Amino acid sequence: MTTVIGVRFREVGKIYYFAPGEFVLSQGDKVIVETARGLECGIVVLGNKDMEDKEIISPLKEVKRIATEQDVEQMNENREKERLAYRICKEKIIEYNLDMKLISAECAFDNSKLLFYFTADGRIDFRELVKDLAAIFKLRIELRQVGVRDETKIVGGIGSCGRALCCHSYLTDFVPVSIKMAKDQSLSLNPQKISGVCGRLMCCLKNESDTYEELNKNLPKEGDFVYTDEGRSGVVSSVSVLRQKVKVMVQTEGGDKEIVEYEADSVSLQNNTFTKKAKNKA
Repeated sequence: MTTVIGVRFREVGKIYYFAPGEFVLSQGDKVIVETARGLECGIVVLGNKDMEDKEIISPLKEVKRIATEQDVEQMNENREKERLAYRICKEKIIEYNLDMKLISAECAFDNSKLLFYFTADGRIDFRELVKDLAAIFKLRIELRQVGVRDETKIVGGIGSCGRALCCHSYLTDFVPVSIKMAKDQSLSLNPQKISGVCGRLMCCLKNESDTYEELNKNLPKEGDFVYTDEGRSGVVSSVSVLRQKVKVMVQTEGGDKEIVEYEADSVSLQNNTFTKKAKNKA
């Protein structure tokens, strides 16, 4: 077991683990830690907690110190510098007529560099832009190209549900989403209805995918030939996943067809070979 703390550097950003050392920290505390980008000031979102060694990547870097008032003031100054850097960089992009969209600017806690995030359709020659920015700010300049999902997470917005976007409000990492999840939930496959602001499949499709996957295990599919407990047979016309019911088109004694709703556990699906023959006869 190893004692760790969880630290986040940006709102709804990824949580990184550090060794607390001699400090006993609680959620909301601000700490100074060493990262791959140099010294950073982050907020503790997970206080001292023992975790299995296999759940963390060793060795963990220790917390340097608890953030002081001067550190917090430095963070506020950095936010001001980021706003200024964003405005100037945007003006320079227009000046050089570069086909790129600036998303945000980040200033390292120790003022060692400025990092700019942007989106573009292809490769961009921004060497002259970097030279100008370095001359203005006297800092190391980095430009990093990101995808549309990252752009949406940074900028934020309102989804079709009327709530703040999942990626901007609580998702720390993007989850894999597939069209199969929409099919399992019987959603319309219209791209406009299952795509988010970023134009990709909505992240929220993952929220209930495990539940629907489990519920679908006990259900036949539309078009399957089934037998009912009362001795009737027919083709499944529709399926209600949450209600665990199916509607089956069966024949009446007079030879007409009618649709009857059954509980899912009261119908049985035949083997694939028999099903195909039955469908052809129907």
